Amino acid sequence: MNDVMNFMNQAITSKTTRAAFFDVDETLINTKSMFDFLRFWMARHGDDGSGHAAVMAGVREAAASGVHRSEINRRYYRRFAGVAMEELRTAGREWYEEYRRGPAAVTVATWAAASRHREAGDLVVLVSGSFRGCLDPLAEDLGADLILCSEPVVGPDGLLTGEVVRPMIGFVKADAVRETVAGLGLNARESSCYGDHASDLDMLLAVGRPVVVGGTDRVLMEHAQRLDWPVLSAAPGQLRTAGAWAAAELTGLADRGAETGARLTAPVAARSR
Repeated sequence: MNDVMNFMNQAITSKTTRAAFFDVDETLINTKSMFDFLRFWMARHGDDGSGHAAVMAGVREAAASGVHRSEINRRYYRRFAGVAMEELRTAGREWYEEYRRGPAAVTVATWAAASRHREAGDLVVLVSGSFRGCLDPLAEDLGADLILCSEPVVGPDGLLTGEVVRPMIGFVKADAVRETVAGLGLNARESSCYGDHASDLDMLLAVGRPVVVGGTDRVLMEHAQRLDWPVLSAAPGQLRTAGAWAAAELTGLADRGAETGARLTAPVAARSR
């Protein structure tokens, strides 16, 4: 929660009363950032793809056998025990710079929604089981204000211990959202949250304006239909330029803005985090 505490003084004196919380993987971007980064990392260390494929097979087997997603998250970070935190941060930024140039890097509707929230003066918050190395450059691209994520533990030697402070998965996401709302004096009922997976449900229920992304998760769709939640398309698009205004260039979204009534205007300078 360091980001929240660092933001406190600014929030107290600002007029910000609402936040928009965003899951990241397959909500804002069209991949699972941790595992796509792992592919990138392993390739740099000589993997021809077979090692990464074996890791992913193990992840799928663990999930199928009932291993909780938070434990899978912990196991992921144990792979980096002994790595310098600065090395991991640098690699994460380099991964994102490569990833963002892809033809289907982001989820168009959600990225555009984040842009509109910023323009409306809402606090834009990323909530993810991924880590800052991958999330910091994404937040800069989007113009997000805060990041709530899995925080790898760093030893006194600057090396990762392989543990995390808490896996930002499932109910922990909801806890982080509520802590942020309380810590910054925000209006939960007027705040929004976006997610694509059943593990995001607790987080969606923590605010008054939940939004489902993709419409393929049975649990979320049951809630959306029963409670009349909005559902956004998960159609991907290319991020052609840096900054939140890039949302307007995604697959011609700017051209459709007048037809749909979407309010897409150039973003203000990014707030300090």
